[in-house]
Amino acid sequence: MISGLWSAGVRVVAPPLPLTSLQDDVAALDRTLERVGGPVVLAAHAYAGAVIGSTRAANVNALVYVAALAPDEGETVADVFYRETPHPSAPTLEPDAHGLIWLPDEAFSAAFAQDASAEEQALLNAVQQPISPNCITTPVGRPLWKDRPSWFLIAGEDHMIPAATQRFMAERMGGTVNSHSVDHIPLVTAPSLVTNLLIEVMDSVTRSLLEK
Repeated sequence: MISGLWSAGVRVVAPPLPLTSLQDDVAALDRTLERVGGPVVLAAHAYAGAVIGSTRAANVNALVYVAALAPDEGETVADVFYRETPHPSAPTLEPDAHGLIWLPDEAFSAAFAQDASAEEQALLNAVQQPISPNCITTPVGRPLWKDRPSWFLIAGEDHMIPAATQRFMAERMGGTVNSHSVDHIPLVTAPSLVTNLLIEVMDSVTRSLLEK
């Protein structure tokens, strides 16, 4: 997906999130936003939706949620993640002996990336980062999606975040909704859908800035 955006002349920066706490992750994002300047279209997948919604950076012009979690003020990531009954293939997520949450091996083919090739699933498993419960149990403040235009790509075949939960969040934020029959990680399994959406959003932001 990054290569597709690069080929379209888009500068792409992927902030490395430590996944140690929501506050740490927002701080890491803010450092990146300070470094790259603006204007910025900020995109997120899964848990990172709470991170982009928690920044207060002035150079963010739009938000894009790709099968992402978008808690409202006072909610936690866990609140919205467990809003609906999990898919039968969804893994049980529990902290290990070190207090970190990992996806079990079988989750990649059953729920996280069931449309990916076996090689892609193996790669996703190999590079996964564990997440601290501190990331998903901290209530968020006023989310940025209340103050910026937002787009939401609903993954209709998502076995991690039910499509009903995604639709609830998308409609609540009043964002522009795109729905596709893709799994939880279309960034890998349907990259052109995500690339095209991001380019569409960037074009919209550019037009808006030129009209000011």
